[in-house]
Amino acid sequence: MENVTKDIINIGVNDRDITLFEGQYAVEKGMAYNSYLILDEKTAVMDTVDKRATQEWLSNLDEALGTTAVDYLVIQHMEPDHGGSILDLIEKFPTMKLVGNAKTFTMLKQFYEVDIEGRTVEVKEGDTLSLGSHTLQFVMAPMVHWPEVMVTYERTEKVLFSADGFGKFGTRDADEAWTCEARRYYVNICGKYGAQVQALLKKASGLDIAMICPLHGTMLTENLEYYIGKYQTWSSYEPEDEGILIACASVHGNTLEAAQKLKEILEAKGAKKVVLADLCRDDIHEAVEDAFRYSHLVLATITYDAGLFPVMESFINKLKAKNYQKRTVGLLENGTWAPTAAKSMKAALEGMKELNIVEQTVTIKSALKPGDMPQLEALTEALLV
Repeated sequence: MENVTKDIINIGVNDRDITLFEGQYAVEKGMAYNSYLILDEKTAVMDTVDKRATQEWLSNLDEALGTTAVDYLVIQHMEPDHGGSILDLIEKFPTMKLVGNAKTFTMLKQFYEVDIEGRTVEVKEGDTLSLGSHTLQFVMAPMVHWPEVMVTYERTEKVLFSADGFGKFGTRDADEAWTCEARRYYVNICGKYGAQVQALLKKASGLDIAMICPLHGTMLTENLEYYIGKYQTWSSYEPEDEGILIACASVHGNTLEAAQKLKEILEAKGAKKVVLADLCRDDIHEAVEDAFRYSHLVLATITYDAGLFPVMESFINKLKAKNYQKRTVGLLENGTWAPTAAKSMKAALEGMKELNIVEQTVTIKSALKPGDMPQLEALTEALLV
């Protein structure tokens, strides 16, 4: 447990055993499922936790509550990593009221067969709930990143309970900077919904926020302008840093050799930052994060079955799914008898907004040779314009 303020306690759990979040994201430093208890004339719990952590969470709740009962459970987000222990709390406190919006309760009935007749407090935009000296104000945040999501502003202590917003991978006590794992979390979890995040940020700008309490990761208690600024950049799809990601898919190493040579030339020509991702071996979600972080992207792949190597196809599909846009993109293809990867990549990139695909495509036949250097130089010049 961890005190947020004198009356607000984080009763959440650090899951140090989980290695894969949502079945796809590697979390070497675990995951935090945050849940908050507000102690007042009426007590309120802000969300529950994943069922993996139910027993530890209930123990934390008992320790923080003592002999007091829970009056309200505020359900900001129904996803199972936050709603996985709702039934346990309903059974533990038979008179407790459930606070949510109309979509919350529709989803609740989809997840659980439970009678909540007469036990719900349905709220909408701007509604408030008094706990005594604390007042909760509800702000709807649809599609950040599910349609029922809402966030809650506590007026007295100026705390924003931000649901999945401002979350990160890793336990609360993970020894790491916030930005990297918060960026990877944002891009892969919320990245598709930039417009909706922008709408929430606009609403939040009208609130006097002293602290942000997300459902994952660390609580943010100072320099809030920095964190909000990052979210403004990420949700508007603007590059965070000037730099180039080279995302490479290579079978026998020849395409990777060409990508490495391109990196050398770019750096020699003064590129500020060049990152090379081996899509066959590196974490693809880290590569997706870097594609959104940097201003330029080079896709380098072999021709495979007259199309794209599967891992490159998957990478581009992930970019499209997360609404990738506003970047300059270069292409490098390799093929022994009929190179068609560049054509396939261009087709896969169609429909993405404001992509500048440079004309200087590099085509390698089987392996990099001295005669290919002018192509790499031309691509470098085009990327550094």
